[in-house]
Amino acid sequence: MAISTIPWGHDWPPATSREAEEKNWGYWQNRINRASLVMLTEEGIVSPEDADMIARAQLAAEHRLSQPGVEPISDIMPLEKILIEECGPKASLIHTGRSRQDIFATLNQARLRLSFLDFTQALNEFRDELMALAKEHTETWMPAYTNGVQAMPITLGFYLWAFLESFERDFDRIQSAWGRVNQSALGSAVLANSSWPLSRERLADLLGFDAPIKNALDSSQVSLFDVPLEAASIASNIAVRITTLMQDLAQQYSQTRPWLLLDSSAAYGSSAMPQKRNPGIVNKTRAKAGDVIGAAQTAYIRAHNLQLGMYDNKESVSEDNAAVFVQGVHMLQLARWAFQMLKVDRERALEELDNDWTCTMALAETLQHEHAVPFRVGHNFASGIVTVARREGYLPKTFPYAKAVEIYREVAERFGWAECELPLNEAQLRETLGAEYVVRTRVGTGSPAPDCVRDGLADSEKRLQADHQWLNDKRAHLDACDKRLDELFAALMK
Repeated sequence: MAISTIPWGHDWPPATSREAEEKNWGYWQNRINRASLVMLTEEGIVSPEDADMIARAQLAAEHRLSQPGVEPISDIMPLEKILIEECGPKASLIHTGRSRQDIFATLNQARLRLSFLDFTQALNEFRDELMALAKEHTETWMPAYTNGVQAMPITLGFYLWAFLESFERDFDRIQSAWGRVNQSALGSAVLANSSWPLSRERLADLLGFDAPIKNALDSSQVSLFDVPLEAASIASNIAVRITTLMQDLAQQYSQTRPWLLLDSSAAYGSSAMPQKRNPGIVNKTRAKAGDVIGAAQTAYIRAHNLQLGMYDNKESVSEDNAAVFVQGVHMLQLARWAFQMLKVDRERALEELDNDWTCTMALAETLQHEHAVPFRVGHNFASGIVTVARREGYLPKTFPYAKAVEIYREVAERFGWAECELPLNEAQLRETLGAEYVVRTRVGTGSPAPDCVRDGLADSEKRLQADHQWLNDKRAHLDACDKRLDELFAALMK
């Protein structure tokens, strides 16, 4: 489905990917049946002859259910009915030691893990976009804000690097959560196992899970409270920072001369005001992030104050209900597109800095560094300059040097500082109040100085490549498990 820049209307897809859409309830019930039959035969619970017969019935059922116009199944019993029609009541041997409870828990876990991986891929692709933009703008000077007011000069590359680092922490959370997301309930029956010696470890392995959740009650009942909510919380955590990024972009549109603009294809015009170009993609991304946060809260609400064993929470984050990860993938796709459409006016960004007194802290620091002027003397001197400048309409490039000398003398005398002559000449004063000088002289780990940012981005890029590889490895493992299960299932048929 094509993504629209218009912030209204429903255009988000039914699943996190085409693969996730195809691997629905019916798909996973068939995969669980295949794995069950392989394990039951290996354990000697079902004879090879019966396994052959049931496997052929399973194939026939899959064929029947795949025909055009056939209603998709959403329960194990219609599938068992078809199996019995194909080979008689012995077909029900495939259900040995199982229940709807562990089957539904397992297929929900399988669907969750694929949605989780699709979301992770969308996050990595968004990080790729931010990385490319950050590397391009390590010397694009811009203001950073605190309390909505210009605070310090930085670079666009430094700003984006900060968010890239934060998304690395999200990937840490994803990797940690994966060990809990990719565990299986199959074989725990209703909630306390059965009298049959099923190999839950083998069932998990056949379906690509890392292991079974050991305690049977936990696996089919308790884990469905915390594991999906843990995954959903990662998505909502990311969504909060997406809203911040979008708000920082949207803020530019309230200016008469923004230094960050979107390509015209990412904006839309007003129906009445010909001058307007509304940042549609920004507004839509921010709203979608709100949907992700809301969907995660919906899952929490469905799970809270709930008696154990109820179904309310067991698929609450999935595409059939709150669709946390469907909306999360959509959000990240929109955010990536927004940054692809970004146009940066470097000169206008520098002008924004030059039109305010954002660099005055560096004035106090320079006096202390270079001339041993106590910081509080230098701070009050810089503050005095700003007070006069704002009262009389001066900018850093136009402030009279003579007034600076006068203010320094008054502050030095007030503090009892013996050296009352300003130790900076006019050229040095202007340089110290320049954004480029301030940014380049920032030192220490994680500073906005261009060389520091480039080094930091190089480290982040290596990390991003490793995170791509982690994701590729997980997908490859699941693909290999699928192929192996099909081979083992085929081998049951003589």
